[in-house]
Amino acid sequence: MSKNAILQIDGKSYELPILKGTENEVALDISSLRSATNGVITYDPGFKNTGSCKSAITFLDGEKGILRYRGYSIEDLAENSNFLEVAYLIIFGELPTKDQFEKFENDVKGQAILNEEMKNIINGFPRSAHPMGMLSSLTSALTAFNPSPVNVKSEADMYNAIVKILGKFQVLVAWVYAKNQGTPRNYADYNLDYVSNIMQMLFRIPIKKYTVNPIAAKALDKLLILHEDHEQNCSTSTVRIVGSSEAGLFASLSAGVSALWGRLHGGANQAVIEMLEQINKDGGDVEKYILKAKDPNDPFRLMGFGHRVYKNFDPRAKIIKAAADDVLAELHVKDPILKIARHLEEVALKDDYFVSRKLYPNVDFYSGIIYKALGIPSEMFTVMFALGRLPGWIAQWREMRLNVEPIGRPRQLYVGQTLRPYKTLNKR
Repeated sequence: MSKNAILQIDGKSYELPILKGTENEVALDISSLRSATNGVITYDPGFKNTGSCKSAITFLDGEKGILRYRGYSIEDLAENSNFLEVAYLIIFGELPTKDQFEKFENDVKGQAILNEEMKNIINGFPRSAHPMGMLSSLTSALTAFNPSPVNVKSEADMYNAIVKILGKFQVLVAWVYAKNQGTPRNYADYNLDYVSNIMQMLFRIPIKKYTVNPIAAKALDKLLILHEDHEQNCSTSTVRIVGSSEAGLFASLSAGVSALWGRLHGGANQAVIEMLEQINKDGGDVEKYILKAKDPNDPFRLMGFGHRVYKNFDPRAKIIKAAADDVLAELHVKDPILKIARHLEEVALKDDYFVSRKLYPNVDFYSGIIYKALGIPSEMFTVMFALGRLPGWIAQWREMRLNVEPIGRPRQLYVGQTLRPYKTLNKR
């Protein structure tokens, strides 16, 4: 392959360097295009074809259904690691040794406590407040209790900030849940692992002993691993672009939470349950909604099927489907919503319409089923997604700051009015 591509504009030729990634991805370097051509830019709505950075964290091949963190397959990590171990890998680049992991886990546990004044902020929210709005606000509020910016040139400062947010974020998630449900706020238990700890903070009530179900904890652990990073998606690129202004870690993460909130991003698993509830309210006739989904003139769409990145199958879905099966079998949940979900899954995996279009159930479909089975309300689904995505956001922010990337500043193609004469108020 040539080292340069030739671009011709108005009879003039310009050479664009061709870059190649370690997985043979090819990119045209247009960083000097505007200056070389005296103002020409590229037009790419949604940045679907634009690489905004070089990253060594996550490799994703949507056509082949490949997802890897730092070179390790998502299948191997989900089967053999735990959430916090994978978080270490994503953030620092290598799987931890036994000593490194023990220190990391203990340091994170040591930060699993919030300033009591945070309760005043939480109490200020009405019960009607959406959990994602609360989580974003509370993440940003952490800056008030940690006003000194992170010195990115200091490994110790960076490490301390990382374990601090990993420790405190799980408590924020649990307290947001408690506020939403009107239940007592629980504190972390130093004797539990990360996922078991979040489960007891979510579900323990003072009048009853709570025991973590190991199968449920394993399923949640896998689900969080699968969500830890996903390349330059909407929320991740938001964290990077906010951080590129040298905004602090907590402020950048708060922006990521807000970006994740959207129905087209992190809210997709909530949309799945809402769709299932709609079908249930209409009598539970799955075949009726299958026909509606096939009708090009019907606005109804099946949520949780297909993926805009994965063109064949979502590799995360294969992993989490087995975990969903285990959870449903273990908990013996009798819920008409979950029954409808399994019926939809069965039809979609066999129906030629869905199979030919590769509209397989994706990770959002199965994650919604697991959260529902665990008793997590649908408005909390995206909060749990944020808990899983936190290490990826941290890793991306850290990489961006260490690489000293320039401040994000997309261009635009102006299509508004040209110069007009100003008219005073009495002449308009």
